[in-house]
Amino acid sequence: MNPTPKPSALAETENVNSGAKSLCSEQNLETLTIQLLQKLPSYTNRASQRARRLSRSSQVYSYMLVAGKPEFIPLPLNLEEYNADASKSAASGVEQVFFTTLERQYIGKKVVELQQFHWLLLTKTQSGWQLVMMFSQVGSYSQQQPLSPPRDSSNGTVAQGVKAWLRDCEAGSLRQ
Repeated sequence: MNPTPKPSALAETENVNSGAKSLCSEQNLETLTIQLLQKLPSYTNRASQRARRLSRSSQVYSYMLVAGKPEFIPLPLNLEEYNADASKSAASGVEQVFFTTLERQYIGKKVVELQQFHWLLLTKTQSGWQLVMMFSQVGSYSQQQPLSPPRDSSNGTVAQGVKAWLRDCEAGSLRQ
């Protein structure tokens, strides 16, 4: 048993004890996303640091520098094609957010900057906003090269950063 609770668990307890209600579940998608993207680089970089294996020195890791302005014009959804649980998600109101990130990798003494394009699918539940799925494409920031094919990045470090931020937001532990 771990005697030290996670900071988010402490925040949830304090939030419940004070009778305060989380502002995140009451926010509209645009307001929530703007706040999320301001903090996403630090949340993503922490997720990336936790994922590192200390015993492997040959792995290359990206550092997120900035997350760009979100766009909210939705695409038609047919999530059943990608996910068995998608019919439940589509019925409950999936919201779409598009945003870019600028990331930097250090390979030897060379710096490589990458621009990632993200399609984030969120839904509002009784317990707050939840990530449904996420897709990403990678491109070179400064060179005109084709984008990679879209990939399911729902378990990647950016998605982990989104999930952690949403958790902390619901717990009332975010600092403004």
